[in-house]
Amino acid sequence: MSKIVRLVEYRRGAPHVHFSRSEMNALLSLYSRRVMRGEWRDYAIDQHDGTARFAVFRSSFERPAFIITKQLKGAPRTASLIPPDVQFTVMAGRETLSQSTSLIEALAVFDRPGLAASLRMGGTS
Repeated sequence: MSKIVRLVEYRRGAPHVHFSRSEMNALLSLYSRRVMRGEWRDYAIDQHDGTARFAVFRSSFERPAFIITKQLKGAPRTASLIPPDVQFTVMAGRETLSQSTSLIEALAVFDRPGLAASLRMGGTS
């Protein structure tokens, strides 16, 4: 039995948000540097409810050490030639470390000296 689906209703779902190729290059570059230092061991990528997530783990058996998210800011624009406004957030546990409209600016939080030591003292995992 066939089901008739109106495309107008089908397309009204949550907007698909994903990391672009250049954003993935920046994320994987940061990840590889941290793996070489022995700080990170695993990562996961998720896309759900209009949010893309890149989570990094110190061990495969733990909660994510950090989660980098990309989500739309405000309502999506109707014109296809105008890129949507997005916001990047870096979180450690429930603590927001950085927010920006640029991934590079959001990832600058990892360049801060003593970030890992301060997070270990705070006990966020």
